[in-house]
Amino acid sequence: MELAIEFDSLSQQIINTYQRGFPLCSRPFLQLATEFNVSEQEVIDCLERLKAQQVLSRLGPVFNHMQAGASTLAAIAAPVDKMNQIAAIINKSPQVNHNYAREHDYNLWFVVTAATESELTQAIKDIELAIGYPILVLPMERSYHIDLSFKVCFKPLAQEVANDH
Repeated sequence: MELAIEFDSLSQQIINTYQRGFPLCSRPFLQLATEFNVSEQEVIDCLERLKAQQVLSRLGPVFNHMQAGASTLAAIAAPVDKMNQIAAIINKSPQVNHNYAREHDYNLWFVVTAATESELTQAIKDIELAIGYPILVLPMERSYHIDLSFKVCFKPLAQEVANDH
């Protein structure tokens, strides 16, 4: 089932303009508001809608984790009937920044971060104890930079199409 979400003009502008280069200032939403000729509250409301619609999963920096601390990819082989319960336990850990299901024997994958290697090791042990399943730890061997931004081509809103005729 495909979920159809209609994106207003402000949503489209924010998505296509600020996948990178988000303003680093004391009032970034005001800066976007000025640029897009709307109020600061409209920008905030727009971002909250996009998050509620699960279009945005997060708004925040992407940084070189090797410079900022320690992290690893981790996976578990979770019983399918307990996957949501186990994922919820994993997500309670402040060291986990995302978690996703995969079609594999190791079917639940997540990234664990910490300030130091010893804190990372302890976080993994704590999660393992909480979920009751062994964790496969998959540390990064080599980093490859990929550009995660892309131009989104939006379908016109039904209302905008109707107004054009």
